[in-house]
Amino acid sequence: MNFVDQRFKISNEDGIQKFGSSDRAPGQSQDKTLRTLQDLRDAQLISDNETELLQDVVGKYAVAVTPEIVELIDESDPADPMARQFIPTIGEMDVRADEISDPIGDDLKSPVRGLVHRYHDRVLLKAVGVCPVYCRFCFRREMVGPENNGNLNDHELDLAVGYIADHPEIWEVIVSGGDPLVLSPRRINELIQRLAAIEHVKVIRWHTRVPVVSPKLVTDELVAALTSTGKSVYVAVHSNHPRELTDAARAACRKLAGSGISLISQSVLLRGVNDDVETLEALMRGFVETGIKPYYLHHMDKAPGTGHFRVPIEAGQTLVQQLRHRLSGLAMPTYVLDIPGAYGKVPIGPEHIEQDSSDGDSYLVTDPNGVQHRYQDSR
Repeated sequence: MNFVDQRFKISNEDGIQKFGSSDRAPGQSQDKTLRTLQDLRDAQLISDNETELLQDVVGKYAVAVTPEIVELIDESDPADPMARQFIPTIGEMDVRADEISDPIGDDLKSPVRGLVHRYHDRVLLKAVGVCPVYCRFCFRREMVGPENNGNLNDHELDLAVGYIADHPEIWEVIVSGGDPLVLSPRRINELIQRLAAIEHVKVIRWHTRVPVVSPKLVTDELVAALTSTGKSVYVAVHSNHPRELTDAARAACRKLAGSGISLISQSVLLRGVNDDVETLEALMRGFVETGIKPYYLHHMDKAPGTGHFRVPIEAGQTLVQQLRHRLSGLAMPTYVLDIPGAYGKVPIGPEHIEQDSSDGDSYLVTDPNGVQHRYQDSR
């Protein structure tokens, strides 16, 4: 038996939730997840010429765009930030010399299939290899998708849970994938019960885009499954643009928060999507207004064919400095880089303090307006 069906049949019987119906009469609004070039063409999101040009792209990387995301795309804007995140382009075949298939070194820190033990007190459990949408910049893009056999079968899940049980230093389990909230509530409940039965696991965190890209999946049954144990549960919501925080998305997040789940955010700094201070400010404010604590702003990982999304670190640091001037600490994310080669995640935001070279007991501290002040340290 498989933990989820390897064939990725989208049905509750197989353990994965439905994202949208599969048939649509001519002239009706979009009501299904787009998965093929023909789907994208029928929805007028790509041209006939692009349909031909993109054959190699979709042969290599999975495509899925939910109805909720389709509704947000401005077809009249060739630089639309929503389309840029989800609609394939020929630029994805441009693989640069420094881009690698496993940019943060998951495989180097994987003791058993589907588990990454990079940090002492926590592990990442990749329970599924499928998502409701496929981001064109995904750092696991060569590992996710219905054709990549990324779902754990029962034996593999047993090995992963057994490893967690055998390592008492593991305090937190981060459930990811893929997107684990595509699992049915029944499957989520089964998994969370197994993790909660391990005494030294105190925190269970779920990484997902579901509340934003398919908010209807956040049902009472899903919430009940996530909160069915006495463990602390966190949900990290991935969103990159304020337009993603629709009324439905906010309602889904509030449903989670209202059940006692703590919500944090994850965003990726993306050229042409959110690499201006106004967009980032609106996104972070939107998170806080929805009950989500801004957590990480990721510098782009060097996944193959994603160079056209990458923002220079210096530009990212400038943006974060500008955000500090505009936002309260409650709304500030931490700008981070995952060091290639499995060396871990580190903050790379602008430094606000440096030692005064003329006085070993003094520091120069930069305020939010960019003005330096001398601070005398007490000893």
